[in-house]
Amino acid sequence: MNILILGGGGREHALAWAALQNPKCDKLIVAPGNAGIAGIATCAPVDPCDTAEVLALCEEEAMELVIVGPEAPLAAGVADRLREAGLAVFGPSAAAARLEASKAFTKEICDACGAPTARWARFTEAAAAKAHIRAEGAPIVVKADGLAAGKGVVVAETVAEAEGAVDAMLAGAHGAAGAEVVIEEFMRGEEASFFVLVDGTDVLPLGTAQDHKRIGEGDTGPNTGGMGAYSPAPVMTPEVETRALEEIVKPVVAEMARRGTPYSGVLYAGLMIDAGQPRLVEVNARFGDPEAQVLMLRLGAQALDLMHAVAEGRLAGCRANWGEDHAMTVVMAAEGYPGSYAGGEAIGGLEDLPEDSFHQCFHAGTARRDGRFVSAGGRVLTLTARGATLEEAAERAYAMVRAVDWPGGVWRSDIGWRALAGGGAP
Repeated sequence: MNILILGGGGREHALAWAALQNPKCDKLIVAPGNAGIAGIATCAPVDPCDTAEVLALCEEEAMELVIVGPEAPLAAGVADRLREAGLAVFGPSAAAARLEASKAFTKEICDACGAPTARWARFTEAAAAKAHIRAEGAPIVVKADGLAAGKGVVVAETVAEAEGAVDAMLAGAHGAAGAEVVIEEFMRGEEASFFVLVDGTDVLPLGTAQDHKRIGEGDTGPNTGGMGAYSPAPVMTPEVETRALEEIVKPVVAEMARRGTPYSGVLYAGLMIDAGQPRLVEVNARFGDPEAQVLMLRLGAQALDLMHAVAEGRLAGCRANWGEDHAMTVVMAAEGYPGSYAGGEAIGGLEDLPEDSFHQCFHAGTARRDGRFVSAGGRVLTLTARGATLEEAAERAYAMVRAVDWPGGVWRSDIGWRALAGGGAP
């Protein structure tokens, strides 16, 4: 089978690696890819959001399955056009991808189907938003309604901080994504990510993970796109998973189908769990990054079979076969991220890292210059390892981190602290 993966980050590197483990994968192209992906697949300099370019590439290379990695092409309707052209596509339509593209839309869906989530309100005017904040008090959550690359959420500890977030978003801090803000009650509990495959009507629980959004140790500092993750998530017990599936995922999927916009792809439900009760924090219409890295390392070759089944609408009867294993990924980022940071810094030691079913270095933002890998993004590397226990996975992942020669790289040393014995770093 000839496969095209759209995207160029750590998630797409992990998806490409998993696809290559399956003997059904004949030709693999990633567009645009990155310097790390180029080591295992052909990279094509095509904008994933440019439908005409993507269609031309599919025709020229006789692609049979397209896997859409990031959210922007989904929101732009690339999956729609590819399906219209007769291609099998893993990824929802633009109408269904509104579950990620608009936080207010997701809240409306939850209200319509009774899925438990935080109380909320939406605003386009700062004065009304601030009045609401003062009435509710802090802590409180302020979100840009649209796509903001994982950075459009402020968990405000004070009313003043929340009002500042409203001003920044409505003033254009996140471009058009912040033209409308959603303000939510602060939910207490433990966060986890629940990944479910959907082919319009049928659903298949795929796996769980927990990520670390904040830049600093102990989950402090500003939000990022994610500084590390581990799978499975201990808080997602069988009972909690069943409740999340029956009370949140299935009602949301049914409501989307009822509206004539059936969902097909991976539905990533961000959950807050308190006393065994899951509530929906957000929906993403694609695999998370860095959650995809730990999921793909654990799933291996079967990931391609499952995604292909979704794309062809034959998910019924499929199952995911999980081992009793654990995986962890640690993000190495450029110093200064998620603010301003330098690029083009040389990174050594990558060629000597182990590469097998227990160790993978997935590239998130690298380039090649003068024969060397250099940094080319905020989040640059995701060092990912698998083990019989989370402790073993963490030990292997951090050994890889320490082997990377990049003085300008920063990372958190406490990924998985909630689940690891003693709550500390390995």
